[in-house]
Amino acid sequence: MSASSVLLEPGRHEPLGATVRDGGVNFAVFSAHATRVEVCLFDDSGRTELSRHALRGPVDGVWSGFLPGAAPGQLYGLRVHGPHAPREGHRFNAGKLLLDPYAREIVGEFRNLPEDHGYPFGHPDGPLALDERDNGVTALKARVAAPLAGPSPRVNAPRHAPRDVVLYEVHVKGFSMRHPGLPEALRGSYAALAHPVSIAHFQRLGVTTLSLLPVQFAVDEPHLFGTGLRNYWGYNTLGFFAPDPRLASSAVRHDPTAVAAEFRAMVHALHAAGIEVVMDVVYNHTPEGNEWGPTLSLRGLDQKSYYRLQPGDASRMENLTACGNTVNVEHPRVAQLVLDSLRFWVGEMGVDGFRFDLAPVLGRTAAGHDPRAAFYTALRQDPLLAQVHLIAEPWDAGPDGYQLGRFPGRFMEWNDKFRDAARGFWLGHGPDGTTIGRGEFARRFSASSDVFDPSTRANGGGQRSPLASINFLAVHDGYTLHDLVSHSRKHNLANGEDNRDGRDGELCGNFGVEGPTDDPAIRQARERARRAMLATLLLSQGTPMLYSGDEFGNSQGGNNNAYCQDNEIGWLDWPSADDALIAFTAELTRLRRAHPLLRHDAWFTGTASLRWFDPAGHEMGEHDWRASDRTALTAMLADGDERLLLLVNPSAEPVAFRLPAAGEGGQWGDGSLLLDSSGETPTGPCGEDGVNVPARALMLCRQQVRLQALS
Repeated sequence: MSASSVLLEPGRHEPLGATVRDGGVNFAVFSAHATRVEVCLFDDSGRTELSRHALRGPVDGVWSGFLPGAAPGQLYGLRVHGPHAPREGHRFNAGKLLLDPYAREIVGEFRNLPEDHGYPFGHPDGPLALDERDNGVTALKARVAAPLAGPSPRVNAPRHAPRDVVLYEVHVKGFSMRHPGLPEALRGSYAALAHPVSIAHFQRLGVTTLSLLPVQFAVDEPHLFGTGLRNYWGYNTLGFFAPDPRLASSAVRHDPTAVAAEFRAMVHALHAAGIEVVMDVVYNHTPEGNEWGPTLSLRGLDQKSYYRLQPGDASRMENLTACGNTVNVEHPRVAQLVLDSLRFWVGEMGVDGFRFDLAPVLGRTAAGHDPRAAFYTALRQDPLLAQVHLIAEPWDAGPDGYQLGRFPGRFMEWNDKFRDAARGFWLGHGPDGTTIGRGEFARRFSASSDVFDPSTRANGGGQRSPLASINFLAVHDGYTLHDLVSHSRKHNLANGEDNRDGRDGELCGNFGVEGPTDDPAIRQARERARRAMLATLLLSQGTPMLYSGDEFGNSQGGNNNAYCQDNEIGWLDWPSADDALIAFTAELTRLRRAHPLLRHDAWFTGTASLRWFDPAGHEMGEHDWRASDRTALTAMLADGDERLLLLVNPSAEPVAFRLPAAGEGGQWGDGSLLLDSSGETPTGPCGEDGVNVPARALMLCRQQVRLQALS
């Protein structure tokens, strides 16, 4: 067809994207440096371009136009004209059909073809050269979406109080692919996650909030093509407004409208069961990679606005993510894209919050990460987003990228200090062979007050609650809980990178044999360490997060980077599930719910207290905290209603604990033993003065305060 195009009727500059209205479709696209923007219509096959229509503008950087007669289901792409001047940061190339970043429905498949790149492969000038070949036939297309039918799933959102939240990180597909109790046609899908069988497991387990690995439209990285592997985790987002069809049931996967409906139905069903849905979002980088990557959307729309470029060499991308590029959220229009996407997923799709991948990128300025960055201010002021959880992964790959404790306001943060302390304390060694002492364990057990309590340090968010600390033992990128007590080194050969990928030196320990063993002593040591870690996680102050499968002993065979394992390595091994471990984990969450002292939403002061004791019975002093030859200790939590004792013994031998004075209102002998993580000691009365705590075990005792004795 002719490259000429027809000027569209005047349109509205908002909302951005394609909007059905008044018997047609309104298109609005941001590009500050373009000289011309065209909407290209395609037939239903996506292979034949039917017509081109020029947008009007720009006005404040926005190009817009109205197309009468257009309707939902219309396939389209964008062609953007402008300077091709890589050294000035511009890579406009009208030969490349671009995906609308506001696309709510996406069709086609990205295949990483040579013509998807803006430069000719093998050219001596590399990515400075220009490849004008038209890739319209094979490029991904947006499809005009009809307004979503029915009420938003927000109408029945549970909105759990922060102190009651127990997070459960889970991959939509991996959770159900091997679950024998789910219909085979649904396994691996949004529908399966909301099936009554799945919901029954979440409710038995006592989790309140699912934290889904990425569910936005994602594509595979170029290095995976031809390997038989794929980006299973999904941290390569291209469509910020579209649910990933790969996670939908097979019956609807081909239809983006039906995929969105299945996602919304999932959220609604989980809400009806009292379960919240948080989604992992990737606004820090895109699949376009570095300057050698393909031109799919933002690069061709306006690279200089959407991405951070290297100071002094605008032909190269700034890489603060270790993924090739960095989204420039400091730019107001880019911040708008992120905020519009967040509002869409809350208002239209019904989700209850977000976990921001490599979150410091969102607050980076020319001076580094700033907790007062404009994006954070806008996020905190938005009335819709004020209703939902905000969770930061508080590090990126740039300079000063580690920002734990420096996020503002209501943000909760993944606390890797808790992970390393809890693992190292029960394994008997910390990172690089160091020892995790009693002081480090106590700090992390008490919600890392040295990080989050504003009275102990300056941080970017003003007053922070103990609940800001998201405590975890394992997550998607690393060993499972089973594997970290069964291996002393990573086993990632299946990833095709000669075991070079994944974190070297990740804290783990095999207790004497690498991998599976029949040795009863080693098996017992592993089991006790695993249960003690789970008890530490779910009885500590802060907000706990379980990694799916850890409640029943799921293994990835020692692979600590299963990002490309869309197979039995990455899927939960339900046929081998340990039901007794599920029951133990459920008991821990029940204890957490039953005893508010275990989920305090304020730092311990005044009538509520947290005190630490040596196993000899005296309160810990400076000498005791420094004693490297002693590892066991006792925590006593108290308020006006009850007192709790946690007796902690990480050593390989039993330890006799003398109980601290119970104070006015009763004796420990009048109380109850609520838990022995080893299973050796049955629940019942506490000892009068002392308790023998088994090896590698945590015990919980309770005493009811007798108010009449205090009068």
